[in-house]
Amino acid sequence: MKGLLASLRNFLCAFGLDLGRFIRALFFLPRYICGAIKYKKLQKGNFPLALGSLYPVLHEAGEQAGAHQSQYFWQDLYVAKKIHERTPQRHVDIGSRIDGFIGQLITFRDVDIVDIRPLDVKIPRVTFIQDDATAMKQFADNTLESISTLNAAEHFGLGRYGDPIDPAAPEKFAQSLARVLKPDGVLYYAVPCGVERLCFNAHRIFAPQTVLDMFGALKLVKLSAILDDFTFVEDCSIELLAQQKFGCGIFEFTK
Repeated sequence: MKGLLASLRNFLCAFGLDLGRFIRALFFLPRYICGAIKYKKLQKGNFPLALGSLYPVLHEAGEQAGAHQSQYFWQDLYVAKKIHERTPQRHVDIGSRIDGFIGQLITFRDVDIVDIRPLDVKIPRVTFIQDDATAMKQFADNTLESISTLNAAEHFGLGRYGDPIDPAAPEKFAQSLARVLKPDGVLYYAVPCGVERLCFNAHRIFAPQTVLDMFGALKLVKLSAILDDFTFVEDCSIELLAQQKFGCGIFEFTK
C-alpha cells in the first residue's frame, strides 16, 4: 500500500501537483495573511504593499537554514575536495549537476563535461562534449586519468533525459568507464544505494554489491556514503550502505 501511495504522489508531482507541499502551504497561510496585515499597518515610504505585491512563499519559515540535508551537498563537497587534492592534468565528468558539482570544480580548475543532451551556453573553464556515455565513443582506451559521475548513472536507459530505453545501460556505462580509465587513474562514481529497486522512469537504487560487480575489472579504493538520515560516512561498509532505503554510495575506483 505504501508503494502505491508513493507512486500516486510521484505521478501527481510529475503534473505539478505536490499534495505534501499544498498541505504545508495551508498550514502557513494564516501566518502569511497576518504578516501582510501587519506589514500594511507598519509600512512607510518605499515598497508599499498592494495586491500586485503579493507573492506567497508559504513553507520556508518551517524549514532549516539551507539545504545541507541533501545527498548532492555532501557528495559534491567531498568529491570536489578529492579532485582538488589530486590535481589531475585533465578531469572529465559525465552527467553531474552543472549548477552544483561542476560549479564547484570550475572555481579552481578546467573540466570537460559529457552529456547526451545539448548545452547551448558557454561556461568559463568548461569544455562540453555531447556524447552517449554508455559507449564513450569519443574517448580511446586507457586515456583518462580522472573521471567523475555523480548521481547520473541511475538514470541511464530510462528515457528521462531523452536517452534510448535500455535496461542494460548502467552495465554498458560501467564497461565504458573501465575501458577509458588510465592505469592508476581514479573514477569517482556516485549513485543511490540501498535496497535495490527500479523507480521508472526516475531512477534506480543500486545494491552496493551490484555496483562492485559491474566494475569487476577495477579496484575499489574507498567507499563513502550519505545515509538515509543524511549523515556522511567516510569509509562506509558495504553492509551499512546496503541497509539504506535511499542512501548514496560514493565509490572510488582505480585500474
